[in-house]
Parts: sequence; structure tokens; C-alpha cells
Amino acid sequence: MNARRQPLQFNLDELTSQTPAMQRCLKLAREAARSDLPLLLQGETGTGKTLLAHAIHLSSLRSDSTFVSFNASAMTDTLLESQLFGHEKGAFTGANRKVIGKFPAAHEGTLFLDEIADMSPTAQAKILRAVEYGKFEPLGAEEMRYADVRVLSATNRPLREWAQQGEFRQDLYHRLNGITLHIPALRDRREDLPALIAMELQLCAQRADKTITALHPDAFNKLIAWDWPGNLRELHRVIQTVVLFADGVVGPEHVMLDDSWEAPPTPAAKVTEPAIPETMATEPDATLDAAILRHVVAVYESTGRNKVKTAELLGISRARLYRKLAALGEA
Repeated sequence: MNARRQPLQFNLDELTSQTPAMQRCLKLAREAARSDLPLLLQGETGTGKTLLAHAIHLSSLRSDSTFVSFNASAMTDTLLESQLFGHEKGAFTGANRKVIGKFPAAHEGTLFLDEIADMSPTAQAKILRAVEYGKFEPLGAEEMRYADVRVLSATNRPLREWAQQGEFRQDLYHRLNGITLHIPALRDRREDLPALIAMELQLCAQRADKTITALHPDAFNKLIAWDWPGNLRELHRVIQTVVLFADGVVGPEHVMLDDSWEAPPTPAAKVTEPAIPETMATEPDATLDAAILRHVVAVYESTGRNKVKTAELLGISRARLYRKLAALGEA
């Protein structure tokens, strides 16, 4: 049996976008990575908050240390405290051994607290002391302990409003909110969809040991027109299904979208594609290589044909960019 696949990991230099809102988010993330301030990541479910948090860690001065992720939702206060801060043997019924919690496990590294808004008031009080002073007390311990941890947190809730209304501790909110990053929904990142679709097709095909040679224009337009209420997570799931059923050419019948959402997708204008070589334009199907080359051209044109800036935005070396431009007759 194959080992469970590891999630994709990127540093911030490998994350690019053609959407102004996402560009601003990534620019602020790069600046924040150079500091040790706590960060609050806000965005809808599935927008990539965990991926961005890990990228910030890998781009920070703590990158050589541990990145620990902890989901704070759907836990009793005792279980959350045990998981987060650890417990001594015999601290409660069933505690047959000592457990090191997530907070001390992230010493000198980064702790990512997902679904922070779902913590109970009791749990919020516990985490406040740890975030503010680095001090915590494992269940059953007789003394306070210390860990040097940078805390990143995330939520899809309107945390500022909740804090103002008393539904979330204001002091904890202000402590977590050193810098806030707002991650836009995928429906607001239309310019990024062609590249994201091409990347997902390549990765899913590799993992499934299949060869996808082309994406039919009708299939492409179907993917582009969808509103993606589940964001990047939904895109990944849809492309996984596409790869499962497609063989070679991806047709519109392979694109299975969940149309049971209460708010149906609103028709979106087709993405205006940049001019491409005539040999590519006359192909009946849009190959993955062609989609990648069109994305390169789009970025190249958006920078005023600045090769240095284009390579930086694409996250590739200049030598690799020159090879791609040469293939387009643009070198």
C-alpha cells in the first residue's frame, strides 16, 4: 500500500498570482515572514490558509525548526488543553503516559492554530497566556513552563466583529492580530484559474500515474465559469475526479461539479487569453503545455516584457524563462 501522500509545501517565493488582491496578500506575507509578529489569516474555507501559513514559516527565520499545525475546533476544553499543552502521566483518567503538547513541540518554531474562533472562552483564556508570555502549564504539572513559539492563527469567521460583540476575547484577538492577511476566495481570482487548473492536472495525473495530454476548450470553459464555493479544496477534488475518469483528453463530460449548492454559479466572462503562436491557436484541444505557455505570455506582457520581473513573478529561474520564451519565438 502506498504511503499517505504529504501535502504540498511551498515557500513564499514559489507562490505567485495574477490577481491584485492575492498579490497584496502575498506581498504582505513576505514582509511578515521577516518578523516574529503573530499573524491572523482570514479567508473562506478552502482558500489555502494552511498552505500559506506553512509557506510563511518556510520563508521565516524559524524555517529550520518545526511547523506544528493544530485544529482548535470540536474539542472539549480538557482535550484541547491536553493536546495543546500536554499532560503528565496520571493527570486524568486514561492518562497512562506523559504527552508533549503542540505548543512545546513548536519550541523555536511556528505553531499554526486553525479554526481559532471555535475555541471556548476557557480555552481562549489558556491560550492567551501562552501567546503573550510563552508560558503554559501541562495538565497535572506543578509548575509553569516556557516555549519560544511564533503563533499563526486562522479562521473563516469575522473575528473582529465577534471580538467587538463579546463573542471572542478582545485581548486575545489583539494579541493574535499582529498582522492580518486576507486571502481572497477563488471566485475572485479568475486570472489565476488557468495556471491553477494546469498545475492541479499535472500533479493529480502524476499521482494517479496517468497521462493527460489535452484539455478540451469546452471542459476548460466549464471550469472557468464555475464559482468555486469550496475554493482551492473544491478545485483539487474536482480535478482528482477529472483525472480518475479521463484518459488522454479531458472532455466536458469529465468535469463533475457540485450543482447542489443553494446559490448556483453565476456565468462568468471567459478569461481573455493572450495572443499565442499560430501553431498553438490552430490546435483543436488546449494541451497542458500550451496552457502553461499562455500563462507565461500573460505574465510577460503584464510586466511590460520585463524578463527579470517575469521570472520573479513566475517563481522560475531566468534561464528557464528564456527557454520558454524561445519556444514562443519571444526570446
